[in-house]
Amino acid sequence: MYQDLHVVDFHSHFPTSRPWFTGMGPDWRQGYIDRVGERRAKIAREQALAYNKEWRLAWDFPKPEQESPDDETQAKRWAEEIEKYGLRAVGFVTGGGNDHLATLTGLYPDKFIGFAHNYLFAEDAPAELKRAVNDLGFRGYKLLAPGLDRPIEDEAAYPVWETCAELDIPVLVHFGVMGSGGGIGTHENINPLKLHNVAKDFPDVTFVIPHFGCAWVRETLQLCWACRNVCIDTSGSNQWIRWVPGDLTIKELFRKYLGTIGPERIIFGSDSSWFPRGFAIRYLQDQIRDAREIGMSHEQLQLVFGDNAARLLKIDLAG
Repeated sequence: MYQDLHVVDFHSHFPTSRPWFTGMGPDWRQGYIDRVGERRAKIAREQALAYNKEWRLAWDFPKPEQESPDDETQAKRWAEEIEKYGLRAVGFVTGGGNDHLATLTGLYPDKFIGFAHNYLFAEDAPAELKRAVNDLGFRGYKLLAPGLDRPIEDEAAYPVWETCAELDIPVLVHFGVMGSGGGIGTHENINPLKLHNVAKDFPDVTFVIPHFGCAWVRETLQLCWACRNVCIDTSGSNQWIRWVPGDLTIKELFRKYLGTIGPERIIFGSDSSWFPRGFAIRYLQDQIRDAREIGMSHEQLQLVFGDNAARLLKIDLAG
């Protein structure tokens, strides 16, 4: 336990030596390079790194390792992080493709929970999702909406949503700005309200919008109002609050969502990944502090920081 809570991290990324988003669809990064050329892509990358440096200094995070060990060693390090901080389990939402992530989560099946992350519009997407859950042991499905090359509400994807309902798994869909500073700021799928018709048509599927809506708070709240099967997660530094109007804080986000959708639909996530940072304990500490300071009860805290994730991912909190 951490403090007096059974904590489940619903949303982290396994720091594989492979491209993390393998299998999720067209490579938008490579597409950008192909469109503008290597020289301009390098300039854009350097501009983004300036944001990243500022962010690391603000949070006192070390630089990511330049040379990482093999993935089995990374898995061992992550298992040690879970023990160190008293976490019950961590959900890895990406990890270099379904088969590769399954190999890694299988090393610590009591601690690691895998999410399928295959391309939504692939011809075999429903079959691959079934395989990922039934054969590989995954318990959720992860999508990056601004990384898709078709509208997320396209009915061509409805067989996948039917499969999610059949398998009774949650779907974590990133909307809003994507990437660190200087990332994707506009896209046909950037607005979470794009999920409205899908969530309406599949009320038996739980959809989770990460990062408190990631700069699209009003739209996320409207989606949650219209569709009670939509939840939010709290993951990451949520640095996007600097780039929206007003003096928004994480504490205010907790207060707003608690007062509108209630504690049963708020799920803790850290968005952790790389070493030497490992598990981003700062996020957990700050969020628990903010939640306590707005008056959340122990029962509400337990829902947000453990019970809701455990229910969706079918985790026995007692271990």
